Amino acid sequence: MNFIETRGNDSKHPLTVTFSHAILNPIASYGGLYTPEHLPKPGVEFLRRHINSNYKTLARDLLQAFAIDIDTRVIDEALSLYDHFDDASNPVPVVKVYDDLYVSELYHGPTRAFKDMALQPFGVVLSSLAQQRNENYLIMVATSGDTGPAALETFKNKENVRVACLYPDGGTSDVQRLQMVTEDAANLKVIGIHGDFDDAQSALKRLLGSETFKQKLKQKNIHLSAANSVNFGRIIFQIIYHIHSYLELVRQQAITLGEKVYLNVPSGNFGNALGGYYAMKMGLPVEKILIASNKNNILTKLIKTGAYDLRNQSVIPTTSPAMDILISSNIERILFDMFGAARTKDLMQQLEKNRHYQLSPAELEKIQAVFAADYCENDEGKAYIKRAFATGYLMDPHTATCFKTYETCRTLPLKTIVYSTAEWTKFSPVIANALTGEIDARDIDALKSVSQVAKIKIPAIINDLFDKNIAQKAVINKDNIETEILAFL
Repeated sequence: MNFIETRGNDSKHPLTVTFSHAILNPIASYGGLYTPEHLPKPGVEFLRRHINSNYKTLARDLLQAFAIDIDTRVIDEALSLYDHFDDASNPVPVVKVYDDLYVSELYHGPTRAFKDMALQPFGVVLSSLAQQRNENYLIMVATSGDTGPAALETFKNKENVRVACLYPDGGTSDVQRLQMVTEDAANLKVIGIHGDFDDAQSALKRLLGSETFKQKLKQKNIHLSAANSVNFGRIIFQIIYHIHSYLELVRQQAITLGEKVYLNVPSGNFGNALGGYYAMKMGLPVEKILIASNKNNILTKLIKTGAYDLRNQSVIPTTSPAMDILISSNIERILFDMFGAARTKDLMQQLEKNRHYQLSPAELEKIQAVFAADYCENDEGKAYIKRAFATGYLMDPHTATCFKTYETCRTLPLKTIVYSTAEWTKFSPVIANALTGEIDARDIDALKSVSQVAKIKIPAIINDLFDKNIAQKAVINKDNIETEILAFL
């Protein structure tokens, strides 16, 4: 399968590229992204064939449908990492919470967040490519809290790879920060910045597109790539769990094969939702994709009004900080798929120049045919956490935002799959406050409180973080990011 560019070709880049090229060089012409030239259409027959398949078998077959240029041995090694999740036989459990609401738990990997689903195998694929080519890579990562720990975990001590991870200082939970700053592998650099996630992501995109920066790396015999979801190597692994979750509902006899469902996604950078969109286009029976936001509700406004408007907007800190994002990179791939490269380039240039674009009525109609959206206030989210806990289900504040869209965005009595993106341990002060009303300044106090109330143990992988040494101490102004990275290299 070949990949093409979302903003068209500038005659400096190839017209089409392979999967391996796209993941090693994720930024395309005019600052655009790579996307499949066409999607495989396995359809209902593919689903029927995999009703009794385990996760790895499903994943292997789907990757084969994409015909990516990665050795089978490497794919098998990458998928074998799912064996180290909580339950090797079912790395993504799907749990019934209400009669028509099921939660797909994507957080059972080593960093307790859904980013492990894609980044665990992605790390194997990318590092294997680097070693095969005898090339050295700097992997850039910008994180709102979960991508960073997952990327550091998958790339630590990998040959031919070094990682520079940017996170907003004060913009993550204690646990997320500790997962990053206690990493001490020699090939990892973690950098806190004075700013928010959008500042970190903008710096990442600028460096990925900077010929000057690339030349400086070239002098060190280093190539540049990224582990954010601008990289399609992330997205391809995120399509899989949407198909798996649907099949789990069939296996649990909640639905019959071919019956439509709602996919309900807490959205920040839109990679999770994009995976669901591609699965839908490939034949997964989906009525609509529900997009849940927090107070940073730029996506809700886009889907309801067609306006992407960053004017006079700044990131608002919320109780679901991994979604405290205003610039959702993967919207670009939706625009390209629906409206083509020329229109996508025009819209993205408007956004970059004017911090605003407006879809036409016909374009908005196409968006609304697939997506519906709403946003959840902090207090609403905590109320959903408390209500679900009363029924025996404990969830994190990002998952809770989906319970708002579950109530407000469905128009048909269909089953809903909510995608839970993080374990409760990542955001325990919010959980403790929701359940008991207490206000804990430190995650460790809240972890103990929730553990006692819910009668569950704190996982050792989380508890042990508080006794580790801080190995990564850099916190800098965003203007100094390039200098800090070059000094690390």
